[in-house]
Amino acid sequence: MTRIVAGTAKGRILQVPKSGTRPTSEKVREALFSRLVHRGYVEGCRVLDLYAGSGAIGLEAASRGAATVILVENNPAAAKIIHANAAATGLGVSIVKQSAASYLAALHGIEFDLAVLDPPYDVGEEELATVLGELAAHLVPDAMIVVERSKRSPEPTWPEGYVLDDQRTWGDTTVWTATALDSDE
Repeated sequence: MTRIVAGTAKGRILQVPKSGTRPTSEKVREALFSRLVHRGYVEGCRVLDLYAGSGAIGLEAASRGAATVILVENNPAAAKIIHANAAATGLGVSIVKQSAASYLAALHGIEFDLAVLDPPYDVGEEELATVLGELAAHLVPDAMIVVERSKRSPEPTWPEGYVLDDQRTWGDTTVWTATALDSDE
């Protein structure tokens, strides 16, 4: 069972697609969001959830006070579940049924404080690096990027100007965070 961990929709149960996605466990979401909230990357922030799956990450951000949340998911069944989860939680989010690369290529006029990417296992490192490179143009200068992958995956190739901030592993899941280099470095 997948639930919202904290915030205005705490405890609300989320549907998950029957196949094709790996919902982030509550344990990982709780640990990740504790860190993000502590560092000021949720409340009042503009959050982009690429490869949104069930929408658990984006909905968690909205529940915890993010100003804007956009969930991007290409899988039609998963996008339908995200719509149902958003309606069930009453959280105001925008849902885009499009590939991450297509969405970023067409995006104009909005920058994000936080971007979370949890791509399917079949998204290779080169494709992920391309998406991360496109993403960088849509981030505020002090934004954070979060990438969730299998613990067997290598560290992502960060866009120019971004460096590894932290890496944590829980079970089979590794979460990397990256931030922009300080202008002094």
